[in-house]
Amino acid sequence: MTLGDDQDGYGGTGQTRTRLPDRDPDVYGGARRPTRSSSRSLVTVVGVIVLLIAAIAFANRGGDGASSSGEGAGAGGQPKSSSTAASGTKPVQSTPGAIPTGYAHDVQGAQSAAANYTVALGAADMFDKAKRDATLRTIIAPARLNTFQSALDRAYTPAFNKNVGLNEDGSTPAGYTFVSRTSPIGTKVTESAQNTATVEVWCSGLLGMAGQNSTNPVTNSWFTSTMQLQWTAGDWKVVGQSQKEGPAPVPGDDTASSADEMAKAVDEYGGFTYAR
Repeated sequence: MTLGDDQDGYGGTGQTRTRLPDRDPDVYGGARRPTRSSSRSLVTVVGVIVLLIAAIAFANRGGDGASSSGEGAGAGGQPKSSSTAASGTKPVQSTPGAIPTGYAHDVQGAQSAAANYTVALGAADMFDKAKRDATLRTIIAPARLNTFQSALDRAYTPAFNKNVGLNEDGSTPAGYTFVSRTSPIGTKVTESAQNTATVEVWCSGLLGMAGQNSTNPVTNSWFTSTMQLQWTAGDWKVVGQSQKEGPAPVPGDDTASSADEMAKAVDEYGGFTYAR
């Protein structure tokens, strides 16, 4: 898979873990880890959807002569020691609350676009038809827009929404907080040419329903999203995307939070704009 331009490095951030005291048992508290079966089933379903989109987009994709990118890599394709350091390049400018757009026409810009577009495609807004279409119009190349919209309309059915715990129309039942959030951990360019780039985005995700009687508690997953981008009308746009599980670290010993604490965290902690 290909698409791209020139790119370079961006930095990671550290996190401090705080062990919380045990709480009264509910769907989240008590047990060290909530069951992952229902969430993993959802992740599998969404993964199938994404693979379907990628297959359609790949089949229809025009051929821009692409070449493997050596940017940011040392011998054997391994990242340079500086690849995880902050680049110092000014992040893309965007309206607060909007999906970031207006990336540099180079490999670094493609990586920033891939990271932010992965966040958008993994957001709770994707379960709302009007918001999903708005997201797609922002990040998908015009020539691929109808293909993506049709595929996702067939995927986000009333039955699918109910399976996730939502109402049939994609709205959240009263008393619950629906959580669907993606956090990129890092990016890697696998192929690039003048106006195309293929970027892999390693991610951690939260998915589930926060609420006292939820049968789909919020769980964590790890996956890699592969974005095929094309330089279109002065910006990077998506023409294809696929997803696979992992790489996943060994789970830690953190105590699962209560339903109320999880819902509060989702409401109070905003997301980030990612730049390579």
